[in-house]
Amino acid sequence: MAVVMFIVASIVFVISHVIPGDPASVMLGPSATADDVDALRARLGLDAPLPVQYLEFLRSVAALRLGESIFLNRSVTQALIERAPLTLQLTCMAACLATLLGVPIGVLSAVRRGSALDQVVTAFSMTAASLPSFWIGLMLIEYFAVQWHILPVAGYGPPDADFLERLRFLVLPAIAVGVPNSALIIRFTRTSMLDVLHEDYVRTARAKGLGPWDVIMKHAFRNARTSVLTVIGLTVAGLIGGAIVTETVFALPGVGNLVVSAVLRRDYPVIQGALLVISGLYVLINLGVDLLYAVLDPRVRY
Repeated sequence: MAVVMFIVASIVFVISHVIPGDPASVMLGPSATADDVDALRARLGLDAPLPVQYLEFLRSVAALRLGESIFLNRSVTQALIERAPLTLQLTCMAACLATLLGVPIGVLSAVRRGSALDQVVTAFSMTAASLPSFWIGLMLIEYFAVQWHILPVAGYGPPDADFLERLRFLVLPAIAVGVPNSALIIRFTRTSMLDVLHEDYVRTARAKGLGPWDVIMKHAFRNARTSVLTVIGLTVAGLIGGAIVTETVFALPGVGNLVVSAVLRRDYPVIQGALLVISGLYVLINLGVDLLYAVLDPRVRY
């Protein structure tokens, strides 16, 4: 994990500094003189050579300091903490939706392999995987919000809104992100189930007279769930990064929206800090999935 995060930190630094534009020029506006821009660059430390900035950046990351935002006048950590709850709520809702859709439909498709239902599920999963989440979001806004007035168009509700009211604003974004990601879970669950449904222990369970439910869930799915857990973990980790586009479409004040604003304003510390945190969560989620293998499959512990 340490090696991975070092590589990620280096890539993040390079990417953020090859973005065209100068934060000092953006902050001062087009009417600023060259001397004003140079003075601000010196105050922000942007006039130092890139190797010096890179070493200083690595030193700050090693000390778990993400720096100060150029535009927000606060620490990057504080800015991320303020935006993180919304993004985590959206990620959890989308992950639950993707899992609740993907796993049962994938199991049913494998059990009914070759049937009309299996063909419909295959067509749905491939279509869902092909549609971009921002397009799905725009279609959901058009029908469920603009035409039918069932759910809010965008935003996160008034400042005094309670928890349930704010959840209403996350329903459409969660669907827009969760449905495309359920396609991968469906296909992976179906494939994993097909691999175990023809094993000897499954045929033996059927020969002993066990009911279809016991054979499918207690014998087949228990041996396929390790692979399914892998793809669910990757999906959850990907949802954190994928929230950037969705939050922009639905005007949600989350981490994704913060990253987009930072890119437009060349706020290097926010860009670097957000990407590092997202990458760190991705690595931690994958570590958690690896550790769960031992819980779900006793053979792993041996």
